[in-house]
Amino acid sequence: MSQSGQSGLRAKLGVAFILQAAAISCGTVLGVYGAAAVLEDVLMKRALREETAHYVELLQREPMHPTPDTHNMKGFLQRPGETDDVVPKELRGLALGFHVLRKDRSRALAYVSDAKPGRLYLLIDQAHIGQLALFFGLVPLTLVLLFIYLATWLTYRLSRRAISPVIWLANEVRSWDPKNPDFSALAPDRVPPDIEGETLSLSEAIYGFGKRIGEFVERERNFTRDASHELRTPLTVIKMASEVLISDGQLDDYAMRNAQRIARSANEMEVLIEAFLLMAREADQALPADDFAVNTVVRDEIERAEALVVGKPVRLELVERAQFCLHAPSKVVAVLIGNLIRNAAAYTDAGFVRVTVEPGVVTVQDTGVGMSAEDLKQIFQPFFRAQHGRRGGHGVGLTIVKRLSDRFRWPIDYQSEPGQGTTVRVHFPDWAQIKCV
Repeated sequence: MSQSGQSGLRAKLGVAFILQAAAISCGTVLGVYGAAAVLEDVLMKRALREETAHYVELLQREPMHPTPDTHNMKGFLQRPGETDDVVPKELRGLALGFHVLRKDRSRALAYVSDAKPGRLYLLIDQAHIGQLALFFGLVPLTLVLLFIYLATWLTYRLSRRAISPVIWLANEVRSWDPKNPDFSALAPDRVPPDIEGETLSLSEAIYGFGKRIGEFVERERNFTRDASHELRTPLTVIKMASEVLISDGQLDDYAMRNAQRIARSANEMEVLIEAFLLMAREADQALPADDFAVNTVVRDEIERAEALVVGKPVRLELVERAQFCLHAPSKVVAVLIGNLIRNAAAYTDAGFVRVTVEPGVVTVQDTGVGMSAEDLKQIFQPFFRAQHGRRGGHGVGLTIVKRLSDRFRWPIDYQSEPGQGTTVRVHFPDWAQIKCV
């Protein structure tokens, strides 16, 4: 069993039983000692009263009957007219009632009462009686504690056996490789025979769920592999054919506009496919990070977006107030910034789309139709389009931006007003930036 398994359920169960046994033991010991003390006091006082009454009866029948004199009890009778010398010094002058006398290490309980023949003093050895009471209390106490410890140990063994299937299941799951978990270890034919009940149901559920997850992952990998090849190939053919038509020079204006439209749509589809494939990758299979200047990526994306504003009184502007570099997948930054620029171009019918590069921040500002506060709450919803003047597009550009931002932890904030345009800022934290060479 692994170290974490040792400090898991079994360790907690053992600590719980130890604490339980300790608490019961302490309670039992305190109870026995308390009961012994109470009984010692109550029984000795009662014994002294009964001895006094019995001795008085004897005196009534035989006035010269000797006082009690046993190993544990002694009596003294001071008849009327006798001096105090007939009683020990420590008893002289005691008032009626009970008194505790201490001498050296001994402890005695004295009871003073008036009898018809005189004043009677009964003295009982409290220490010796207490030792007897304690001794006879320790014997059952020891037996009780032994029974408690035996019962606790047996219960602990049974509890360990009861949770062993859960610990086995936890250890199996813990030993899996997160990148390639071996769900077959929980297959029904490989589960130990002592796994039953709720643990067996849990094992079967994890096995079934893991099997489905594995199938989903395999389908995703197959899709990204096939899509990367099967979609890009015809798209490349479309781009090349449209470029040939545009460069031919024999098309009329109508055919030229359609050929340019085909070329723009092919470029948009290429970017869209690239973004989808990028997000479909698992985190540990993402594109490798490289060192690059963000300004260069921004310039390339502005150049690619120029085709979107052809025929519109819209200027694409780049303002470089600083230059900063990142250690990150450059393709991801290109997709994120490119989607923001294309989205701004689609919203803007006149004016400008200005991209500003500042230290750690890229701002995309447009003079388009803008968005209302209600639209801003939904801009990251898939296939959402603002209700005022959005033309073209697939409604997924900002969704892609949001998912990439969350995945790589690059915060984004939006500001927009209807009729005034939209401003988007992408913040690249300091930990992602590097010194430009």
